[in-house]
Amino acid sequence: MRVPLGWLKDYVTWDLPAEELAERLTMGGLESGPIEYIGADWDPTRIFVAQVLSIRRHPNADRLVLVTVDYGADEPLEVVTGAPNLPEGTSGQKVVFATVGARLRDPYAETLKYQTLKRSKIRGVASEGMVCSEKELGISEEHTGIIILPDDAPVGVPFADYWGDVVLDLDLTPNLARALSMVGVAREAAALAGGDLHLPEPTVRAEGPSIDGRVEIAIEDPDLCPRYSAALIEGVKVGPSPQWMQRRLILAGMRPINNIVDITNYVMWELGQPLHAFDYRLLRPKQAGGAPAIIVRRARPGEKMTTLDGVERTLTDDMLLITDGGGPVGIAGVMGGLESEVSENTIDVLLEAANFDYISIRRTSAALKLNSEAAYRFGRGVDPELTLVALRRAAELMRELAGGTVAAGLADLYPRPPAPKVIDFRVPEVKRILGIELSAQQVADMLGTLGFECEILPGDPAVVRTTVPGFRLDVSISADLLEEIARVYGYDRLPTSLMADELPPQERNMPLELEEWTRDILVGCGLTEIISYSMTNLESVARLNPEGAMPDGDDYIRLANPLSREHEYMRKTLLNTTLETVARNRRFVDHVAIFEIACVYLPREDRALPDEPRRLSIALMGPREQRSWLTNESAEMDFYDLKGVVETLCEHLGITDVSYAPADHPTFHPGRTAELIVGGEPIGVFGEVHPRVRENFDLPDERVCLLELDLEALLDAAQPVRHYEPISRMPALKLDLAVVVDKSVPSDAVGETIRNTGGALLVDVVLFDVYRGEQLGVGKKSLAYSLTFQAPDKTLTTEEAMKQRERIIKQLQQQYDAGVRA
Repeated sequence: MRVPLGWLKDYVTWDLPAEELAERLTMGGLESGPIEYIGADWDPTRIFVAQVLSIRRHPNADRLVLVTVDYGADEPLEVVTGAPNLPEGTSGQKVVFATVGARLRDPYAETLKYQTLKRSKIRGVASEGMVCSEKELGISEEHTGIIILPDDAPVGVPFADYWGDVVLDLDLTPNLARALSMVGVAREAAALAGGDLHLPEPTVRAEGPSIDGRVEIAIEDPDLCPRYSAALIEGVKVGPSPQWMQRRLILAGMRPINNIVDITNYVMWELGQPLHAFDYRLLRPKQAGGAPAIIVRRARPGEKMTTLDGVERTLTDDMLLITDGGGPVGIAGVMGGLESEVSENTIDVLLEAANFDYISIRRTSAALKLNSEAAYRFGRGVDPELTLVALRRAAELMRELAGGTVAAGLADLYPRPPAPKVIDFRVPEVKRILGIELSAQQVADMLGTLGFECEILPGDPAVVRTTVPGFRLDVSISADLLEEIARVYGYDRLPTSLMADELPPQERNMPLELEEWTRDILVGCGLTEIISYSMTNLESVARLNPEGAMPDGDDYIRLANPLSREHEYMRKTLLNTTLETVARNRRFVDHVAIFEIACVYLPREDRALPDEPRRLSIALMGPREQRSWLTNESAEMDFYDLKGVVETLCEHLGITDVSYAPADHPTFHPGRTAELIVGGEPIGVFGEVHPRVRENFDLPDERVCLLELDLEALLDAAQPVRHYEPISRMPALKLDLAVVVDKSVPSDAVGETIRNTGGALLVDVVLFDVYRGEQLGVGKKSLAYSLTFQAPDKTLTTEEAMKQRERIIKQLQQQYDAGVRA
């Protein structure tokens, strides 16, 4: 929320610089972003408040005029302008005048660009400066006319001193709805920065006929609309709002529209109560000849209405509507309807101030994808006691600024006023929780600065009976009051203290530790972790199938209120979101090596909640090595790069019972797919992505390696305790062994047999060559292994090593009908 400090000073005074005020608010929970200094780039020696002395026709141009201005110097200056709001023959207007040498924005440049004002001749007449528009000063994009200042603007004062301001940009969390107004921020500033708060009580001069009988109001759903209030202002004249109001709205980030709409926005920003103005004469009665009606009810299924943005919207029965006798005129708390909007022809205004259920407004706004300042506030909670206060303030402004006559009285339906919230706060809790000593009077004073009514009850321990004000919807228990005390006291002043009690026994969270260990291992393999949405769409899942077959939506958990069509279903696999991430990154980099650890959501028929097992996905694409002066070109990563990552992961997790088997999966390339088997059970699949699946995800014609496995099953097999043996001081002896086996025999199985048969002396087995050729015979392949033998206590002889080698050969011949290759 943007907070112009010049506006804030209407309600609170303080003696701190803007930077320190922002720091105090931030330490109190109202985080302030960058501070914007309005007018910091307006040269105080060249840009002034000036008064028009005369306006006469340009002798050589029909659309230009010569304006003589007094800007406080000894002599007035004459400038040439084509501004339509400076008509010939008039005078006395207060304007912004820039002298030669001033640095202004170029209003005709497509991007932000500054220009230095120079003395010039326009159609033969010298121009000694410029009368400025809002765009040239960077105030707004308005450039059709120059700025006309209020009549009391002091001539000769630097414009930066007159118009300049400091704006805080507060990043408010949802529980800080109380601070979504100038008055709300003023309360916080008074409490946190030691300022003096002065909040005037709005009054209205209502001189028109009574509102009784002139509007009929009914609330059919008081659970969604606790209160509805209205005021009637007749005889208004719609036009531009005054410059001071436009300025404040612009600084707050709002776009001025007209005086009626601007007043509703101004009061919303001032008090925090959203308002809506209806054209009273366009509202329809329930029955012919009756008074205009306002009915607050739920929408009927399929009911439609056109909102102020010109969009026709289809409504559901959980949405709340504002209707008249003929149908919808507004979506409650979100946006008004087009049929009853205020226009330049409006004469009478019915002003609405209501209170709505915040959950209902939030759901409606999200379902319709319709955001507004009103919905932003109602969706976080608004004090129902604000409706009459805001109506009085806005009605009086409409009387003053639009010439309206305010009808006597206010229409107000409040069927279920809430009971006041009263909390008995035990003062010793301050010492127990915060570690500071405060008296009951100090606690009452701190809470009093925030608007709480406090009464100190006699007795021991001391108790402060606290009545919660209506605007503090976030306070309901003693812990909330304790937080307020800590904020006012200052989080940075709280002492550091150690626990007085003995720490409870600490137990390790092995699943979490192993998951973090897995992350560390994969990062060590050169992979980068990603985090993607848990929601997906069926079209994305269908792309995992080469044929693009659409999955059944009933097999997935569908969100009742998805943010978008792209995030409608809870995912059952990480494969599609991982490939989408690869596709997005591949546009910018050649080498992609990523992994994700996340939940998938598997529906269950026997209960409402799904299973949420953890999964691991890995994707590799691009050159094996990054391009450099050492490696100008590198081969693409392939199946074996991914298998190497899996082997490294299993090795570092201490998983020994690991094997691989060929697999079939529609997402993967036939013949280049394997499943990972741990403890005899398959726990995942990996391989190269099928070419058509790759095309479905708009990936280039390169290999994409992909994996998904059950992380929980993998970690269940992990051995976090590592066993170490002394390194032998004896020399190692290496022998090679090449055997011919059937093509169907996995090399891993042969290697495992070699390890089991070699005994304790065989310390390492490495497959270093695989050969297939006609001379081996049909259906045969050659596997060559390097065998390392070593004894812990003596030097092995070649005869001893050869003896072990012969044992291995016999076992391979017996088990696989293997032949030794010379």
